[in-house]
Amino acid sequence: MALYIVRHHHEPERCPAQDPVMGAMLLNYLSRPNVRRLGVEIKGEAVAHNEHTMYLIVEAPDEGHVLEFMTPFGAAGSVDIYPASTCARVVTSGGCGAALPSSDAGPALDPEDACQDAIDHGLLVHRAHPLNGETSIPALIGGVVMPNARFYVRNHFQIPTFDTETFRLEVGGLVDRPLSLGMRELHDMPSQTTVMTLECAGNGRTLFDPPVDGEKWRLGAVSTAEWTGVALSEVLDRAGARHGAQEVLFRGADCGVIDGGPGRIHFERSLHIDRARDGGALLAYAMNGEPLPVEHGHPLRLVVPGWYAVASVKWLTEIELIDRPFIGHYQTDKYWYEWKREGREVREPVTLQRVRALITDPSPDQEVRCGSLTIRGVAWSGAATIARVEVSVDDDRWQEARLLGSRNRHSWQWWELITRVDRPGLVRLRARATDLAGSTQPERAEWNRHGYGNNSIQEISVTVA
Repeated sequence: MALYIVRHHHEPERCPAQDPVMGAMLLNYLSRPNVRRLGVEIKGEAVAHNEHTMYLIVEAPDEGHVLEFMTPFGAAGSVDIYPASTCARVVTSGGCGAALPSSDAGPALDPEDACQDAIDHGLLVHRAHPLNGETSIPALIGGVVMPNARFYVRNHFQIPTFDTETFRLEVGGLVDRPLSLGMRELHDMPSQTTVMTLECAGNGRTLFDPPVDGEKWRLGAVSTAEWTGVALSEVLDRAGARHGAQEVLFRGADCGVIDGGPGRIHFERSLHIDRARDGGALLAYAMNGEPLPVEHGHPLRLVVPGWYAVASVKWLTEIELIDRPFIGHYQTDKYWYEWKREGREVREPVTLQRVRALITDPSPDQEVRCGSLTIRGVAWSGAATIARVEVSVDDDRWQEARLLGSRNRHSWQWWELITRVDRPGLVRLRARATDLAGSTQPERAEWNRHGYGNNSIQEISVTVA
C-alpha cells in the first residue's frame, strides 16, 4: 500500500455540503467501510474552513485506485493527488526524495515501522536507521523488569527477520560434533530463566567533556529483562570442544557496510572459551515471558551477564570455536577504551559494566515541597552485587539509602532514601553506588576517545517550593 495526499477544491456555489441530502450522501461515501470496498484506506481528513478545500491522507495500492475513488469529487471541482511519505519513512530513508533502505542480505524489518513503533512506545530515538533509541528515565520507575516495548534498542545495521520454522543455529569450528539446531530442538533442551540488566557501553556518552563521536546516549541506554533460554555451556558441551580451542565466536545475521571497510560484514563478537563455558551466558529465545521481539534478536540471541551489551549478540545464527584471538571490527577496532597517558596510547577492551546509580524520582527540574523528600533510583554493576547506594542533598554529607527487594547478582538494584529539605530554592541531588568488589562511582569518569563506560556520579537539580 502506498501513501498519498489528496487535495480537492470546488467553487463556493458548487459546495455539496450546502444541500443536506447531498451532504449525507458525501458522508456515506466517505464512510470507512465504503472506502475500504473501493480499495482505499483513509488515514486522515480535513476541510479548510471557508476555503472549500478538502485534504485527505489515504493509502491505496496505486494512484489509479485513488483516482477512481475521487471520481465524484472530480465532478464538483479539481482533484490533485501527490505521492507521499511519513516522517519516519523520510528520516529512515535519509531525505524526502530518497528510497527506503532495503536489505540485500535477506528479509529485514521495515525501517519505517521499526522507528515509528519505537517512538509510539516512548523511546527517545537517537537514530532512525539503523534504529537506536533509549528508555526515558521516568519509564525506569516501576517493577523489576522493563516492558519489552520500552527496552532500549541498539543496532549497527538493519534488523533482520526470520521464519522460525526454518531457522537454524550452526555450531562448528573446533568441535567434535558439529550441530545444526532448530528452535524446536533448542526448546527441547533444559531451559533457564534469569533476570539480567543490559547496558550499552556508550550509555552516558553525552556527559563527556570534550564531546566524543558516537550515538548521543544520555542515561537511558540500560534496561532489565527476564531472559529464558538454553545455557550456552549446554550447547558447547553437546558439540564438544576440541583441543586447541581458545575462543568462541558468535555471528549475528545483521550485516552491512562500514566506513572504510572491505565490504559487507556481520556483527561478530567472541568470548574466551572459559568465560563462554562458566560465565552463565544464555542463548535466549524469550524475554519477559514472551517470544523474543524482533528488535531484540528474534528468534535467538546471546545474553552475557555482567558485560556491556555489545557482547550479547542478537539474531545469533552461528557459533564457531577457533584457536586464536578473534580479530573483527566490533571486537578489535571498536569497543575499546583508549586513553592518552604519559604521551602514549593505552587500550583496554570494554567488558564488565561499571558500577553506577541512577536517580529515577524525583525527575530533573521537578518542583518538590519543603519537608520530607523521597529519592528513589536503581543501581547496578557487572563486577559484583551492589553493596550500598549513598545520596548527597545540596552538597551535604552522604546518606546511605535503603536497598529494596532481593539482591540479584546480574540485575539492577532498587534503592530509596527518605530525607528532608527545609529551605526553598534550587537543591542539588547526587547518588553514587558501591559494589561488593569495592568499586565506587567516581566524581568524573576518565575521558576516553570512543566515550565508553561513563559512570560519573549523577547529579540532578530540583526546585523546593
